[in-house]
Amino acid sequence: MKNINVKAVMCLGVIGFCFSLVAAQTPGNWPQWRGPNRDGKSTETGLLKQWPTEGPPLIWKAAGAGSGYSSLAISDGRLYTMGLRGDREYVVAFDVSTGKEVWATVNGRAYRDSRGDGPRGTPTVDGNNLYVLGGNGDLSSLEARTGRVLWTMNILQKFGASNIGWGISESPLIIGDRLLVNAGGPGASIVALNKKDGTLIWKSQSDKAGYSSAMPVQIGNTTQVVFFTQERGLGLDLKDGKLLWQYPRAANDTANVATPVVRGNRVFISSDYGTGAGLVEIKADGSAQEVYFTKEMRNHHSSSILVGDYLYGFSSGILTAMRFDTGEVAWRDRSVGKGSLVYADGHLYALSENGVVGLIEATPTAYHEKGRFRIKQESLPTWTHPVIAGGRLYLRDQDTIYAYDVRER
Repeated sequence: MKNINVKAVMCLGVIGFCFSLVAAQTPGNWPQWRGPNRDGKSTETGLLKQWPTEGPPLIWKAAGAGSGYSSLAISDGRLYTMGLRGDREYVVAFDVSTGKEVWATVNGRAYRDSRGDGPRGTPTVDGNNLYVLGGNGDLSSLEARTGRVLWTMNILQKFGASNIGWGISESPLIIGDRLLVNAGGPGASIVALNKKDGTLIWKSQSDKAGYSSAMPVQIGNTTQVVFFTQERGLGLDLKDGKLLWQYPRAANDTANVATPVVRGNRVFISSDYGTGAGLVEIKADGSAQEVYFTKEMRNHHSSSILVGDYLYGFSSGILTAMRFDTGEVAWRDRSVGKGSLVYADGHLYALSENGVVGLIEATPTAYHEKGRFRIKQESLPTWTHPVIAGGRLYLRDQDTIYAYDVRER
């Protein structure tokens, strides 16, 4: 996983399928949460190194996404997201050229909360299909072209779980023929479903669900799936759900949200609420050992991004550069204010909770900002994470989606 341009293909002969674990980014595509490899990084080049004073040019602005914090998945000329309209959550597809709505499909009843109504997870595109998980646990497979529902279930009802404090927020992970989610039920915390029809392949553990989304890790001949539940980080065998290791130290009692960061056999797990982060190394036998623990990187809702040897992330409200293998801090800066990040072409794109957008050079030497602007914000925080695809920066604030041209002229 050190280079996202390298495709690693593994076969699990025992259960008879092959899958691509690390995918090269197709130009213009961002098919799932945090991009092609769920690491927050785009492979695109030829992007602006300095923004104009007013920010990059706006290509289009579209209403109709609905209420919610779902981020965006982009594939083959379509942009997919989820939002609340009235008393129903919807999956919505837009044309990336024009911003016009293509279709909208109901995906369960409304999730409501004082900190914002609507869905939180991001759609996952896999081939011709789309997989979505709503704020109340409504999990569906849809035909990406038309929005037709192929199958649907409520994972909370199916696996005997209760919703978590701020609503189910996970984005489904697809590996081969399997769809994996943290359902949070007794004996069914983590479930692997057949992506074609939703039938159960295996279930494992009894942790309540966290707000985090899973990552795959390849250790020798074993593919592990790493989850950050309400109680701990853990690694399970993809084949049968067997628990291989656990790491509770980076968990807090309030909300574990950030996606784990993976490089080789090392996994970085972080949370806020005064907790911190730990780097664990997975051994050849599948077990894991802590390399270090630090309070210098406390990721809240935004995961860190690994560029070269350095992690860049919001430690609570402070943008921080930290060496991945040692936890040594290179710099800290208040930047645009607490928010979320995406990376492309040597730069970080930061979106604050207050609608401020910044371009920052991804270097451990010092904080170098290359421009900023602001989007109009509704009454709630700007918590939807940004996306880079096809030379564009996509932003969302509740019902509104923005597409900016960030290509060099």
